[in-house]
Amino acid sequence: MKVIMYGTEICPDCVEAKEQLMKSPEIELDYRNITETITTLKEFLSYRDHDELFISVKEEGRVGIPFFLLEDGRKTFDVTDIIEVEPSNSDVSGSFCSIDGRGNC
Repeated sequence: MKVIMYGTEICPDCVEAKEQLMKSPEIELDYRNITETITTLKEFLSYRDHDELFISVKEEGRVGIPFFLLEDGRKTFDVTDIIEVEPSNSDVSGSFCSIDGRGNC
């Protein structure tokens, strides 16, 4: 399955999701780092600014990453909608990504 993932290496949730997807042999990952080029950032912002999926994300002061586009057209923020994942042993929380430090990216 082809998956486009928007994220950044400075987001703990994105780093973990990317690693999980790369380990999965049935996933063909197209990873797009939104902090690498302005073109990629604008591409992501086009989804964020116009897709209803992002309404609550913006209201909660979150960025909305990791963001996944699946080849069948589905969109999600949750890697478990794509693959089954093992529970993380990491103490790193996505709470670093929100403005108030309480939410996920």
